[in-house]
Amino acid sequence: MRERRVAVVGYEAAELLDIACVTTSLVSANWYGAKPPYQTRLLTPGGLPVTCGTGLTLQAQETLERFTGPLDTLIVSGGIGHEDAAANRVIVAHVRRLARESRRIASVCTGTTILAAAGLLDGRRATTHWEWAKRLASRHPEIAVDPDPIFIRDGNISTAAGVTSALDLTLAFIEEDNGSQLARKVARNLVTYLQRPGNQAQMSMFTAPPSPENTLVKRVVDHVTGNLGADLATAALAAGAGVSERHLTRLFLKHLGQTPGRFVRRARTEAAAHLLVSTSLPMAAVAARCGFGTAETLRQAFVDRYGIPPSRYRLAQASA
Repeated sequence: MRERRVAVVGYEAAELLDIACVTTSLVSANWYGAKPPYQTRLLTPGGLPVTCGTGLTLQAQETLERFTGPLDTLIVSGGIGHEDAAANRVIVAHVRRLARESRRIASVCTGTTILAAAGLLDGRRATTHWEWAKRLASRHPEIAVDPDPIFIRDGNISTAAGVTSALDLTLAFIEEDNGSQLARKVARNLVTYLQRPGNQAQMSMFTAPPSPENTLVKRVVDHVTGNLGADLATAALAAGAGVSERHLTRLFLKHLGQTPGRFVRRARTEAAAHLLVSTSLPMAAVAARCGFGTAETLRQAFVDRYGIPPSRYRLAQASA
């Protein structure tokens, strides 16, 4: 039986999870009957072992410079060594060469930097780890960098965000190749109950960096996240903080990059997303618990944030 040839590109100081999320998912798909099965190979410069950013060493299976297509999928991993890899002419040249021989091309995390150096993302929309998005955008204005989604597909090229988004992207590939039933089996085998849609934001109030240094803003943020069902209008927040609405808005824009109103809406929407997945509460109850006046208000906020209505989001996560 013909195999789907998949090449994963690693290099010195690549991220182990970027590689493992891809390879483990594809091997699991083979266990559950992927047809044709995936043949996954790790390529490194010179075919030499690479020491990952975590300090563990991986043995290459193939030499990057000698490996040839045709390939079903080419995936470039990220990691703390991504800038050195992107500056390496040999790595970039052979990624570009293999891309021409691949049906589907992808990067994980900061692997986007290498695809960008190869000119493969020119004129395309792409994402990367949130911490590197601004730098990528400034260095490559020809790329429409969007730091929010878990992964983005533009034509035959996909870019995934930080680290474990490799799992989400690979599950999406498995579903595309073999159908949703097999993808769900792989997700269950990996004990990941949540197969996140690509347009879900990679950063949220639950995983964002610590609260800002400004003590007043921090106090208001803590109040918002702990009292989502309360009156969180900007006027009420400002009164509770003992400042004017204008001053509170100025502080939020300076320290959080958004107005108090937008922060509240985002916090409520993300809390609703968590309840939709983790409980069986009816939509009206989810809306009330998160501070939305009605289920329709929740629906509008959810579509604005995630691009799909909450009912569809819950159904998608339940079947993942």
